[in-house]
Amino acid sequence: MMNQTLMMEFLLVRFTESLMLLRLHAVLFSLIYLVAMLENLIIIFLTILDQHLHTPMYFFLRHLSFLDLCLISATVPKSVLNSITFTDSISFLGCALQLFLVVLMAGSEIGILTVMSYDRYVAICRPLHYEAVMSRGACVQLMAMSWLSGGALGILYSAGTFSLNFCGPNKIHQFFCDVPALLKLTCSEKHATINVSVAIGVCYAFSCLVCIVVSYGYIFSTALKIPAGKNQSRAFSTCLPHLIVVSAFLLTGAVAYLKPASDEPSFLDLLVSIIYSVVPPTLNPIIYCLRNKDIKSALGKILWNIKSSQVIER
Repeated sequence: MMNQTLMMEFLLVRFTESLMLLRLHAVLFSLIYLVAMLENLIIIFLTILDQHLHTPMYFFLRHLSFLDLCLISATVPKSVLNSITFTDSISFLGCALQLFLVVLMAGSEIGILTVMSYDRYVAICRPLHYEAVMSRGACVQLMAMSWLSGGALGILYSAGTFSLNFCGPNKIHQFFCDVPALLKLTCSEKHATINVSVAIGVCYAFSCLVCIVVSYGYIFSTALKIPAGKNQSRAFSTCLPHLIVVSAFLLTGAVAYLKPASDEPSFLDLLVSIIYSVVPPTLNPIIYCLRNKDIKSALGKILWNIKSSQVIER
């Protein structure tokens, strides 16, 4: 039997060995994190405070912003801390928790993006049935299904990965704990559990992508029937960026999990992981909300109320 030792911690990859560049990396990631936090918190508070934003679309957007906030918080702060302290370590339990949270948030986000595409389909293609189809109860059920799907994937991936034996090198070729990078470190010969988990995840993501593409296909088909004008251009300008973001999120995740494993870390591996774990939480608020007239109006009202209250106090 192979001699096995208990792995107490892992070492995350450094972006560079230069202290100055590590500091620069910490500053850049900190700025990205703060911007993402600010954007998503603004959307969460606006959709709670403004009564006009208590609709299904903004209900889903609020949860998407919360997921984005949690997703980027699961990876970026640890990377920034390691760059500042010039350390690479993450505990075994910390790594397991990080993997669970990343998969939970990413899986739930895929579900919510699918629900949001369905919401837009009903709003544009079946407007007379919108209130009946997207009732409050239906919205809560769809949201719960998204969270439960992400939670199930998180449990499957983390349990499947950490049920394996780690008895060799402990350096993870990634800036956070992710399944493909961890599988390169295991000395277990059989990966049946995690292979089944990945297969389930791929089927889940692919089915969501099909639903999203079909929904937007119907939306574009309906938009083309509208006489050329403001409504048609608005439908395309709203839906095309959504479809591009969703496709980039799913495709980079698929590349990370399905491409053949390599023994040495590559720039492509890091770039792909950044695209699906850091970029969406930063860009989603801009694409889905901050270009939205209702969001801008709600933000303007709150800023005006704050300014008016300051004037009255004086």
